Amino acid sequence: MILLGAVLGAVFGSFLATAAIRWPREASALRGRSACDGCGAPLTASQLIPVLSFFLQRGRAVCCGARIDRLHPAGEIAGALLGAMAVAIGPDIGTVMAGGLFASLLLLLALLDARHYWLPDPLNAALALAGVGVGLLGIGPGLSDRLIGGVAGFLLFAAVRHGYRRLRGREGMGGGDVKLFGAIGLWLGWQMLPLILFGAAAAGLFWALILYAAGRSLNGTSRLPFGVFLALAAWVGWVALFWPPLAALAGR
Repeated sequence: MILLGAVLGAVFGSFLATAAIRWPREASALRGRSACDGCGAPLTASQLIPVLSFFLQRGRAVCCGARIDRLHPAGEIAGALLGAMAVAIGPDIGTVMAGGLFASLLLLLALLDARHYWLPDPLNAALALAGVGVGLLGIGPGLSDRLIGGVAGFLLFAAVRHGYRRLRGREGMGGGDVKLFGAIGLWLGWQMLPLILFGAAAAGLFWALILYAAGRSLNGTSRLPFGVFLALAAWVGWVALFWPPLAALAGR
């Protein structure tokens, strides 16, 4: 079942990576056949095997030789890992499906933010509504904890954003990050928000140190896709709800 989760996760990850590439161009990932991002030629089944096709083709499209966007294998590998983890930690099919939904929405948001610094309002709204729906089904934190978490997460980040703008005279956080943190609260409850914030900040700092070590110049106006780190920390928080070793560390 874990292997099946990994395979399905890779397939969904492939679709989500395609959506992340096409959505900002207002091109649908649902219409028509899968096509080469370079020349638009239809892709065969052998060219659509997640991860494997990319490496067999050495990162180049067979049809035109164009470089295959690295977001494709990144999404597929991430999807496989998330799918396997969702199955491994889920005590029942309902929790597995809820985890798969949470992972899919977080992954698409992370891919969009990593590539385009964009966290679309419709996607944040879908994440928020799904969190309420899962709470109504009795999976994970109680509905009241989720609602408090949603309001608290949104207001906390909104206050930070407003305060930074007043203090520095420029934006320091996107509105999408504010809505994403509120939506995460609707999934994980208010008790998890401090851990999510700490984890996201730590991950962001670690990434900044990697960029600095690689020779990247960083200053007060440098942009980092904080939504990626929020999504990563939120998934760790979900795992902590159901996997005993992490649940113990989280005090649950």
